[in-house]
Amino acid sequence: MLDLTYEPPKPKVIQGATGDWELVIGLEVHAQVASKAKLFSGASTRFGAEPNSNVAFVDAGMPGMLPVINEGCVALAVKTGLGLKAQINLMSAFDRKNYFYPDLPQGYQISQLYHPIVGEGEVLVDMEPGVARLVRIERIHLEQDAGKSIHDMDPNMSFVDLNRTGVALMEIVSRPDIRGPEEAAAYVGKLRQILRYLGTCDGNMQNGNLRADVNVSVCRPGDYEKYQESQDFSHLGTRCEIKNMNSMRFIQAAIDFEARRQIAILEDGGKVEQETRLYDPDKNETRSMRSKEEAHDYRYFPCPDLLPLEIEQGWVDEIGADMPELPDEKRARFVTQYGMTEYDASVLTAEIDLANYFEASVGGGDGKKAANWVINEVLGRANKAEVAPAELVKPEANAEILALVASDAISTKIAKDVLEKHIETGKSPNQIVEEEGLKQVTDTGAIEAAVDEVIANNPDQVEKAKANPKLAGWFVGQVMKATGGKANPKAVNELVSAKLGL
Repeated sequence: MLDLTYEPPKPKVIQGATGDWELVIGLEVHAQVASKAKLFSGASTRFGAEPNSNVAFVDAGMPGMLPVINEGCVALAVKTGLGLKAQINLMSAFDRKNYFYPDLPQGYQISQLYHPIVGEGEVLVDMEPGVARLVRIERIHLEQDAGKSIHDMDPNMSFVDLNRTGVALMEIVSRPDIRGPEEAAAYVGKLRQILRYLGTCDGNMQNGNLRADVNVSVCRPGDYEKYQESQDFSHLGTRCEIKNMNSMRFIQAAIDFEARRQIAILEDGGKVEQETRLYDPDKNETRSMRSKEEAHDYRYFPCPDLLPLEIEQGWVDEIGADMPELPDEKRARFVTQYGMTEYDASVLTAEIDLANYFEASVGGGDGKKAANWVINEVLGRANKAEVAPAELVKPEANAEILALVASDAISTKIAKDVLEKHIETGKSPNQIVEEEGLKQVTDTGAIEAAVDEVIANNPDQVEKAKANPKLAGWFVGQVMKATGGKANPKAVNELVSAKLGL
C-alpha cells in the first residue's frame, strides 16, 4: 500500500469586502459508456460519422418505436460502480424527464431519478505526493444523451445532428465535498483515470465523451461545518450550475469566476438566483442560460415503455471477478515490485496505456532503471513529437535496448544514440549495435592501454588530480572520448583511480 495521508477538504478562501468566503462545489460528470451501440437501440456510436447517419427509428422518436435496454451498457455501469467502491442496486428503474429538447425528438429524456443503478461510492483524489482527499459519490445513473444543435451553418436557421441522441451516459453525481477549483479539476482527472482503467469510458473530453456540470456556491467560514453536522443544504448558499465543461483548465477558471460573481452579488446586498450558466472561455466569464429547474419542474414519472431493471447478484459478482487492476493498486505495486519512487510510479500509471507500455518494456530487467529510461528518454521524446510512446518506439524495441544496457553490451550513453537511430531508421537495436560496432569495450587490457595513454599525455592534470581527487573525472571523460564512448564506464573509473593512486 502507498503511504498516504488523508486530509479533510481545505476550502479555498476568497477575501471579500465584508469578510472571508469559502467555496462549496459538487460535480455531475457525464461519462459516455464505451459501447458500440446506443442505450436503447442498435444504432452506432461512432464519433465523426456523417450527421444523422447513426440514427435508429427509436432515436428519431418515430411513432410506435419502443426502447430496448442494452445489456452491455448496464454491465459497464455496474463495473464503474464496483470500481468506485459503490453500492450496486439490484433493482433500478427508468423515468421520463420531460423538457423541451430541440435535439431529442421524443420530447423527453429517459433517465433514472428515483432508483439509480449505482448508489453511494467514493473517489480518492491525489492532491500532492502522499496527500489524498476523499470525495463521496452520491449515485450513478444511466440515461440517454441528447443530440447536437448547430447554429453557425446558416444565419437564419439552426440544424440538428441526432447522432448522439440515445448514446448511453453514466451520470456520476458527487456530494458537495469539493472545496476549491484545483480540487475539482483533480477529482475529474482521477475519475477519468479510473474510468479509462476500467474500460467503461474512453475519457475523451475533446469529443464530449466526458464532460462535467459544476455546481458552485459560496458560504461564510464555519457554515460548511454546520452543513456537515445537520445535512441542511441551506448552510451552503444558493448554487449555480455551470453546464458542459470539458476542460480541466476551464473548470478551474469557471469556478473561480463564478465564486467571485456570487460574492459580489451577496456583498452588494443582492440574492444569488439558482440557475444554469455557461462558461465563455474567450471572455473568461459565466453567463445565464436558464433558471435552474428542480426535479418537479421536469415532471418525472416512471417510463411506461421499460420495466424495472432487475439484475442478479451472481451477475454482479461475475463482473467483479473480472475487474482490472485500478490506478492506486497499480501505483502501489510499481513501487513495491520495481523499487521505483512514488513519483515515478504516479507518472507511469497516470494513463493505462503508459503503464502497460512500461511493463512491456521492462521485461525481467531492473524496474527502477527502466522507469527512469521510459520517463526521461522515451516519454520525453514522445511528448515532444506529440505521439504516444508506442508510436515512437515499440515496447519490444525498448526492452531490447534496456536488455543491451543490463548486459553491459552498451552504455547508457550509447543507448541514447541507439534509441535515436532506431527512431530514424526503424532498424532493431541489436542490428544497429552490430552494424555500427557500438558494443561496449569490456577488455580491461584495451581500456588500461587507453587510460595509460591519457595519463602519460597529461602530467600536469595528474598532479592536479592527486591534489584534488574530484578532478579524476576529467581522465574518465578523456578515456571515454578516446574509445568513442564504448569503454565500460565502471572499468574506466576503477582503472583511473588505481593508476592515480586515489
